Amino acid sequence: MIRNLSLLAILFSGAVCAAPNSWEKFQSPLERTPEPIGSYANGCLIGAEALSAKGKGYQVVRLNRKRNYGHPNLVDFLEDLGKKVKKENLGLMLVADMAMPRGGPFTKGHTSHQTGLDADIWLPLNYKNVDSLKGNLQSVSMVDKKAFVVNKRVWTDKQAQMIKLAADDKRVARIFVHPAIKKALCEKKWSSRKWLSKIRPWWKHDSHFHVRLKCPAGAVECKPQSPPPAGDGCGADLAAWYPENQPDKPAVKKPRPKRILPATCQALLKEAAISALKD
Repeated sequence: MIRNLSLLAILFSGAVCAAPNSWEKFQSPLERTPEPIGSYANGCLIGAEALSAKGKGYQVVRLNRKRNYGHPNLVDFLEDLGKKVKKENLGLMLVADMAMPRGGPFTKGHTSHQTGLDADIWLPLNYKNVDSLKGNLQSVSMVDKKAFVVNKRVWTDKQAQMIKLAADDKRVARIFVHPAIKKALCEKKWSSRKWLSKIRPWWKHDSHFHVRLKCPAGAVECKPQSPPPAGDGCGADLAAWYPENQPDKPAVKKPRPKRILPATCQALLKEAAISALKD
């Protein structure tokens, strides 16, 4: 099927990236052999699965946004992680945004999450139950941003343990957290520190952590994440994120270059448009 789609892509090779809301209009996955197409921040998804609203050790939040879709590998990973969180008696794991039914770019909220291999997991673990359909649910920041440390009133060893459980999974390429959270993880004593290399600092990840899986085996159109640098990432790499080491922000932000979606994703949009005309 992908070969056919690639041929269709050639026919429409002059097409440019469609407006992001074209992808947001899809209400269901494309029922074909699962395959992530393109890169995490510029791609789409074939054969997505929806993560169930509730499962062992986890619950999905803000279901009304229809962002609880992913590649089957991601769904399996989240279900497995929920079971581990439950087994360790850490609390209730809350899963937030994954991807849309057919992946693709968002109008707002994310740059990545386009290929069904990314998921946000909230850091609070003390919820007993939540209304999954509410769109205004908010997580809780775990960071005192002014002091650049974790807030010990809400941050506990349970959050650290949950992140470690995720990072220990071989399917995981990287996990993004606020630099202050990375700092707290680095300062903690661990029997093995190998998993810390996957934990990468990134701004705005103070109330959740962002899991990114590796490209599945055989996914020839999936662009992989580069492996993290050697070591635990707790030295100079982390220090570069400290406020005192941050460069002054430019007065005017440079506009981001427009991304052109992979040819196969463009072909899928064309195919959907043709199908809609026939209907």
